[in-house]
Amino acid sequence: MGILFSNILGAVAMVLNILLDTYFWIVIIAAALTWIRPDPYNPIVRVLRSLTEPVFYRVRKWLPFTYAGGIDFSPVVVIVAIWLINGIVVKTLADFAAKV
Repeated sequence: MGILFSNILGAVAMVLNILLDTYFWIVIIAAALTWIRPDPYNPIVRVLRSLTEPVFYRVRKWLPFTYAGGIDFSPVVVIVAIWLINGIVVKTLADFAAKV
């Protein structure tokens, strides 16, 4: 039973890592797109905004100082949060799976 639990925990850590890495790049691309002002009706832009704007909105609401001097720092906060979750939660799950 321990091997099965270890494999499941390792798989969860791997999937979580992939999801966080994917969302990291989605945030990077969405932040970069704000510099070039793409067509808001473009389907790719709409998908990127629908994936990132709810998270950015919550960060802006929770930390009102993220918008300073006309620059929105909420993507930076999200990226740092992704790094922390990846480094703490995912690493802990993977280490625990390896020891079980």
